[in-house]
Amino acid sequence: MIAIANTQNNEYGGNATMSTGIYIPDAPIVRRSERLKSGFVETIVGRRGGLRSILTEVEAVAPTNATVLITGETGTGKEVIARAIHELSPRHSRNLVKVNCAAMPAGLLESELFGHERGAFTGAVNSHVGRFALADRGTLFLDEIGDMPLELQPKLLRVLQEREFEAVGSTRTTRVDVRVVAATNRDLRQMVRDGEFREDLYYRLNIFPVSLPPLRERKADIPEFVRYFIEQFATSMDKMIDTIPEETMRAIVRHSWPGNIRELQNYVARAVILSNDGVFEPIPLEKYEPAPLEKYEPAPMEIANPTLEDKVRQEILAACQRANWKLGGPRGAAARLGLKRTTLFYKMKRMGIAPPEDHWQD
Repeated sequence: MIAIANTQNNEYGGNATMSTGIYIPDAPIVRRSERLKSGFVETIVGRRGGLRSILTEVEAVAPTNATVLITGETGTGKEVIARAIHELSPRHSRNLVKVNCAAMPAGLLESELFGHERGAFTGAVNSHVGRFALADRGTLFLDEIGDMPLELQPKLLRVLQEREFEAVGSTRTTRVDVRVVAATNRDLRQMVRDGEFREDLYYRLNIFPVSLPPLRERKADIPEFVRYFIEQFATSMDKMIDTIPEETMRAIVRHSWPGNIRELQNYVARAVILSNDGVFEPIPLEKYEPAPLEKYEPAPMEIANPTLEDKVRQEILAACQRANWKLGGPRGAAARLGLKRTTLFYKMKRMGIAPPEDHWQD
């Protein structure tokens, strides 16, 4: 248990001990009847505070097939809400498939969503099953939907309306039963006014909107997040931290946290590393320099009159980025390209392709 020093009935919510109701990404699957009684929302931090009304909406929309649009600043927990919708739905035993629409260019995103046939484009040495097909009878989570290229939006609108699509390079129509949950930190209504997002697609996605508040508007939830993150990181680092100085907690609650929950999580992780003797001792917030809120590699540059090797290089780079630079395994870059790992390694070495210097894997 983690206690706030010199605090009994403190201003942060009364009980200073760690709540057992925390969000656990790999929580065991329970029977549907148990799920309906307790609810997946019972595993989400802040469910009794700033998210209470939102989670009531989530429980109402989850059993339906309605498309949901989740909006909120970066780091507010949009993916957690998407997972809650899936877990509370009749589709919970099927796949929850996730796609980051900002992580790849239009051509590759189309292939990732809808799949492609062998020979559909340079480097397509094997056919590829798209995410819509993988999510059939399940849920597809389209993150950063505001970054989807305009030229691809009509095809997404069609599959939302007609539940059918053609893979890249194919004339065969595939029908799917997919529930779509989308998320963005951008103002889609303003993008519609600016001609950057299709109005018909916006209304098709915005059937049931869910807006997540920033952490600065959920200050009462911050102590619960801090205690959860301390316990999480202390366990992984084999450290014992059982005391949080009251003034430390006050300072954390007062901070604005522009990066929201993700920034707070990173701050606590750094503090746990620095803490000793069972006391949580973070660096003073006035000296705290947060890391960039988000970082992803830009899409490969478009090359005028590309050669065959240029196109192969772009395909390898894109596959490596989608696989988080993991070459082997069933989801590695080699499998995505239909190559042996040794062959891919040789091609990367010959073309001078290597992971970015700051890349690391869990």
